[in-house]
Amino acid sequence: MSGGKYVDSEQGNIYKPNNKAMADDGSERQVYDVHTKEIDLVNRDPKHLNDHVVKIDFEDVIAEPEGIHSFDGIWKASFTTFTVTKYWFYRLLSALVGIPLALLWGIYFAIVSFVHIWVVVPYIKSFMIEIQCFSRIYSICIHTLFDPLFDAAGKIFSSVRISVQKEI
Repeated sequence: MSGGKYVDSEQGNIYKPNNKAMADDGSERQVYDVHTKEIDLVNRDPKHLNDHVVKIDFEDVIAEPEGIHSFDGIWKASFTTFTVTKYWFYRLLSALVGIPLALLWGIYFAIVSFVHIWVVVPYIKSFMIEIQCFSRIYSICIHTLFDPLFDAAGKIFSSVRISVQKEI
């Protein structure tokens, strides 16, 4: 298994069967390892998670109303200073803090995934198995106590006839 692509033998394997009886839909598809996939260096937010943050520009923060304007040179220098400072300070912070935070977030989400897979889901499945006994007892009690009551009420009100007449 090299290069992230699963290599199959003559008979195939569980990831890419050559045997038509093993294949689900008959079409072969390649399975790639998620750790070796290429990342997009142009579109770094393909799911648009940070659209509200990325769209902060000079005009969103600093604006001069009509009738009060600074010198054009000052306005251009302010724009350039803001834009370049935001760009390079973000890069500096990303270089200094990005890798350690990526490590911490990776550890955090690994722990969350581990707890969810190995603790939460098995506990919920176990609880659902355990609660079936109580569910059946509860259902028997409800049907025993309330079914005759509702049947009687239904028979009483089944003979009620309502007619509406409009008088002119």
